Amino acid sequence: MGSRTARAPGGDAGADGEWARHWRYTSLPGLDLLRARYVGHTFPAHAHDGYVFGAVTAGVEAVGMPGGTLLAGPGTVTMINPEVPHTARAGAAEGWAYATLYPSAALVAEVAAETTAIRGTAGFGETLVDDPGGSRLIAEVHRAAEEDDPLAADSVLRVVLARLLRRHGARLGERAVASAGGRTAARARALLDERMAAPPTLEALAAELGTSPFALLRAFKAAYGTPPHRWLTDARVRRARRLLDQGLRPAEAAVAVGFTDQPHLNRHFTRIVGVPPGAYRRERAG
Repeated sequence: MGSRTARAPGGDAGADGEWARHWRYTSLPGLDLLRARYVGHTFPAHAHDGYVFGAVTAGVEAVGMPGGTLLAGPGTVTMINPEVPHTARAGAAEGWAYATLYPSAALVAEVAAETTAIRGTAGFGETLVDDPGGSRLIAEVHRAAEEDDPLAADSVLRVVLARLLRRHGARLGERAVASAGGRTAARARALLDERMAAPPTLEALAAELGTSPFALLRAFKAAYGTPPHRWLTDARVRRARRLLDQGLRPAEAAVAVGFTDQPHLNRHFTRIVGVPPGAYRRERAG
């Protein structure tokens, strides 16, 4: 498969026609942007701290959610709440091209408070909606940011967030009181987060929590939609992103989060984020 680099659409593509740009427009704090075309790339199960709003501009994307796989094409908008595990891959032979916004939870809460009657944490019950107007607005945010037009980018961003919240948003339901298994899973997640660079074995983790390895596996997957080792890989990549944002080099970030070396980080980072860590860091430094 061809290399993926952080270049704007219209630049030289890889041998397989893939390209991607994952970046942050400094005039829009609280927002990351990804514009890309993928053919063979597959995003494994992962989650985000903030929201995901995606607009497919060509081809078909297969979005894997806890409830099943959805096919997103042009004119649709994908909306994913924070911390919801999901996957993505091509849903057609030609792959898919899309523009995606990753606004922070704080930014979405600000827009929801100003433009809707939603009280509490705003969220979306539907993952995929047919909304050509919303899809066009998402692409317009990208276009304005790429043209370095901060007034237009900020204005259109808030318009599209308000549109999606008013049309499709609602208050996220309160979390149910955790069961004993849920509490065990939460403790396991906290321990893995604390010991990310040197995690215990599943057996040692289960023993520390007073349960069995298989009981812990079942409880963790029921609570977070993925087994502990896959959750840890995603958590490491998310922390590596924050370290790269702060200016660390990929090799330093790899060691800090517990990957064996930079190639180990490169492999998982590229699969989950969609671009290599070096390209991701260069966009931040630029």
